[in-house]
Formats: sequence, C-alpha cells, structure tokens
Amino acid sequence: MKGIILSGGTATRLFPLTATTSKQLLPVYDRQMIFYPLNTLIKAGIRDILIIVSSEHSGQFLNLLGSILKNYGVHLFFEVQKVPKGLAEAFILGENFIGQNNVAMILGDNIFEDDFSNDIKNFKSGGKIFAKKVKDPERSGVVRFDKNNKAVEIVEKPKKWISDYAIPGFYIYDKQISEIAKKVQPSERGEIEITSLHNYYLEKKKLEVGIVKGEWLDAGTFDSLLEAGNIVKNKKLYKKFDPLINQAILEFNEELKTIARKKLL
Repeated sequence: MKGIILSGGTATRLFPLTATTSKQLLPVYDRQMIFYPLNTLIKAGIRDILIIVSSEHSGQFLNLLGSILKNYGVHLFFEVQKVPKGLAEAFILGENFIGQNNVAMILGDNIFEDDFSNDIKNFKSGGKIFAKKVKDPERSGVVRFDKNNKAVEIVEKPKKWISDYAIPGFYIYDKQISEIAKKVQPSERGEIEITSLHNYYLEKKKLEVGIVKGEWLDAGTFDSLLEAGNIVKNKKLYKKFDPLINQAILEFNEELKTIARKKLL
C-alpha cells in the first residue's frame, strides 16, 4: 500500500492567510495541518507517501518535510500540480508512484479522529471509501444507502437531498485506479471528479463504504480552521500521533533552535 496526500489548490476561502502559504501548512493547534493526514497514513504502516503540492508553495513543503522523516524509514515524494483539475487527477499525477500497488489517498485539509489502520491493512482489491453523517452533506459527495445499509447511489454535491451521509476526503483503491482515472470525462465544471471513480467501483459491485464514527474536520474556512484547533486541543488528538512523527518533529525543532542560536552569534 502506498499513500498520497493531495495538498494543492489555492484555498481562496482562507485569503489572506493563504496568500503567503499553503492551507495545509497553516497551524492546527501545535503543528502544521499536513502532519494530521501524514499521521493517518503512517499509523497504518504506510512508508512511501507522495505529497501533491502547488508550484508556488512547493519550496515551503520541502523546507518542512524534505528531510524531517528521512531517519525514520518514511520516504516522502513530491509532485507539483500546476493547475488543479479535480481530486481524481491525483491518481494520474501519481501513476508512476503507485505502480502495481494499492493506494490510500487523503486530502491534506482533512483531519480524522478515527484510526483507519485496520481498513488499510486489510484492504485487498476494489475500492473503499467512507461516509459520515453530517448536517450539511450537500457540500460534499453524498452516498445513499438502502435498508440493508448497502451503498446504492453516490452524487457529487447534489442539488436535492439524497441522504445525510457525506463522503470525507479519504479513499482506498486498488492498483487499477490510475488507468480508470485517465478514462474519466471532465464534469461540467471541468474537473475529473472523484465521484466518478466511486461510481465506477460501485457499478462493478467492488466498492465498500465504511462509516466514520469520530470527528471529521475539514479545515477549509476560518471557522472550521479555528474549530479544528479547538477540537484537537479539547479531545487531545495531538496526543494520538504516531511516536515516530512526534520524535521527528522534536528532532526537527531542536535542529531549528541550534541553527537560530548560531545565527545570533
């Protein structure tokens, strides 16, 4: 299993904060947002991770993550997405990286309380996505279940009510996903929709939908960014990081302090 974190885009809803840095490099309580999706993948044992970034912020990601995990057996790779063309484009950009492996992709601004380690480790083939009951499902892709709790319909940002179950930004797919993504026709808004990939596997009866029970935080607005920090603090989610990440951050911090002291001499 390989991992992808999609961290491109311009995040216009967070201007002026994102006028100078990427949304995924903004702080959520005591660390940058990007460490939360990294934790989701690393806790599940994934050690090869591709981070897709925008060209204007690529240097900032390298400054933070370029060497921070190199001594811990985690290999980070970077791919520049010049123009965002939809979430599913990540599987096209990452085709060579994925190779003949299954892949788990998480959006760089999605923070989860749940631990998906078993879902990742037990995945064999097909696709697996997740659903979370929310008050405003129309902001995301939405999945409808039948009376047997089996997924029967998936719609991207439906104009009429489908169900209360939104699809968070975490997906697991088999090695076919890049070829499938390349065949998807852009939607009316010119994007390669991730929903098209979900529906492909749904029609083939190869899609499993799990339920997210804990917090799902999509830190894409001022209010949700503030809320994410408060929830991380109050629920002590910052204490649930893989020790590997905590040690890497501690070592990185000490290195930065040493450099800063030398500059003052």
